[in-house]
Amino acid sequence: MAKRIMIVDDAAFMRMMIKDILVKNGYEVVGEAANGVEAVEKYKELKPDLVTMDITMPEMDGVTALREIKKIDPNAKVIMCSAMGQQAMVIDAIQSGAKDFIVKPFQNDRVIEAVRKAVG
Repeated sequence: MAKRIMIVDDAAFMRMMIKDILVKNGYEVVGEAANGVEAVEKYKELKPDLVTMDITMPEMDGVTALREIKKIDPNAKVIMCSAMGQQAMVIDAIQSGAKDFIVKPFQNDRVIEAVRKAVG
């Protein structure tokens, strides 16, 4: 069965790029969100196998959204996506329970490697 993935990023083109990579590799994208608030709401509704989460977003950042999702589901699998130079945020995210992180601009192989590592 295809793993169900939700993509969270405030940039529509980033969601489209990640979706494209995932779908081409046999994953099912079940939902998208443009900010952390939306991500938490949609997580409750969709219960995806994995979430790719941008860090810098309006309304609620990715690390806060990660913590909220972990409260709902301690076993939630989340991969953070961040721009270069956000090491402190990345460390914070890992300590908050992120499975992995991908640095933007990312290589397609790196996205798939992180997803496979997290959900197989």
